[in-house]
Amino acid sequence: MENLKVYIITGISGSGKTTVVQAFEDASFYCIDNMPMELVPKVLELPLGESTKVKGAAFVMDMRSKTFTKTFVSGVCALEEMGVSPVIIFLEADTQTLVKRFSQTRRHHPLGDEKNLLDSIKSEKQGMAAIRKLAHQIIDTSNFNVHQLKAEIQGLVSKETGFKRFMKLNIMSFGYKYGIPVDADIVVDLRFLANPYFVPELKAHNGESDAVKNFVLENPETKTFLNKYNNLIDYLIPLYEKENKAYLTLALGCTGGRHRSVAISRAVFERLMKKGLNPTLQHRDIDRDIKET
Repeated sequence: MENLKVYIITGISGSGKTTVVQAFEDASFYCIDNMPMELVPKVLELPLGESTKVKGAAFVMDMRSKTFTKTFVSGVCALEEMGVSPVIIFLEADTQTLVKRFSQTRRHHPLGDEKNLLDSIKSEKQGMAAIRKLAHQIIDTSNFNVHQLKAEIQGLVSKETGFKRFMKLNIMSFGYKYGIPVDADIVVDLRFLANPYFVPELKAHNGESDAVKNFVLENPETKTFLNKYNNLIDYLIPLYEKENKAYLTLALGCTGGRHRSVAISRAVFERLMKKGLNPTLQHRDIDRDIKET
């Protein structure tokens, strides 16, 4: 347990705690929202650290719990006696931003049973002042959007644990006759290239065979296309990563999804593998013509 990294995420309602805990989940942390401080020691007794996939634990706690301010200090002391030194992250935002966010989400303020929104925000800030002083890191999210806040937390987690989140990249070949993949992000139509289907000795083979790959990839138009397409992908992938996109699917289609799209998807896949991006490769329709005849 001594080696388990533990974060306590707290702060003002509407300041982005949900976004922050999602960032921790993406970084393979065991996360619980609206966690009573009294139960944290019990949870940490579980064998969380035995899994190599779990990088640590992150708990969101705030004034939704009626005993939060009374039990917080004693709870942190109890954790330290167990050999756990939690990192406390306190989120806040200016009042105008908080009012705007509550208006957009149409959520009730946790302290708003008998008060208007402004009074509730003021009361919570006053009640959380002592907790704020204990924080190891205070983040003002007034000028952050969701993506920027996630990036801030991912940078923090990376610095503390060495964990770096990678976008999951998938290369998919498909046939237009069977429809465009619903999860495709970037779709390219390869039906402008010469079709091996109409070459008798190639028709029965697919784009993973050497004969079809040579036919498709040695085509001068294919070489020109791949040069331009690879340049485009090299430009776009870092931009998608910057926006914290979790998955990116590059879909390349031909008529039946058996020849051209398969050969070119394989070429794109192998190039990205050499660049260390570790994509997956899926040939959605490679055998569909055969199976349906």
